[in-house]
Amino acid sequence: MTQLTTIAFDIETTGFQAGDELTVVGFDSAVSSRVFLHTGTAPQADLADRLNDALQTPVQLSLHDSEQGLLNELATFVASTLTQRDAKLVAYNGERWNGGFDLPFLRTRLCTHGLDWPFGTLPYVDVMDVFETRFNTSEDTLSGVYDELIGAGLNELDPFTDSSEAVTAWEEGAYGPLITHNVADIRRTRALMELAERYCSKSDFSMKSLEPIA
Repeated sequence: MTQLTTIAFDIETTGFQAGDELTVVGFDSAVSSRVFLHTGTAPQADLADRLNDALQTPVQLSLHDSEQGLLNELATFVASTLTQRDAKLVAYNGERWNGGFDLPFLRTRLCTHGLDWPFGTLPYVDVMDVFETRFNTSEDTLSGVYDELIGAGLNELDPFTDSSEAVTAWEEGAYGPLITHNVADIRRTRALMELAERYCSKSDFSMKSLEPIA
């Protein structure tokens, strides 16, 4: 497993129902973060510059005035960049045998727009499973597990105390805090995956293919 580069993944949305939309999709590697923002309203022109001034690792940001535009650009990025690398996609409660959030939500939104599944043959690991079964923690949230095992670090970067604040931030056009929260999540996810790989065997990780049948 260690020969595959970890690409952490997380989304933000307008809510949790089938009719809600994606607002942010973020990916993180050791080199940089790639973030897609569905603005809904006119964004501030210097948003990317302000984010990169505040965040130590570079963030490449693209702005989209519709959810479909975001999904189209995401598919291009995955096909041209992620599937060309020896990489695995990793999320925290993104998709598990009994549920998860990010990938099921993304499937629904792709179906809504009549778009194809973008992740092709990428392997996927849900890091939440590893920490539930192979570490003794009292927390089960991403920020809680990160704080217990790694420390404050990226939790101090996150402007939100609860992920539900991301909904209000998007509605109010507070894109800076919204993206910073997403970046904190994807970087915490990658940090936890790297920690788990230091202490767990390959057999402790449940890896699945994201390639559709048809």
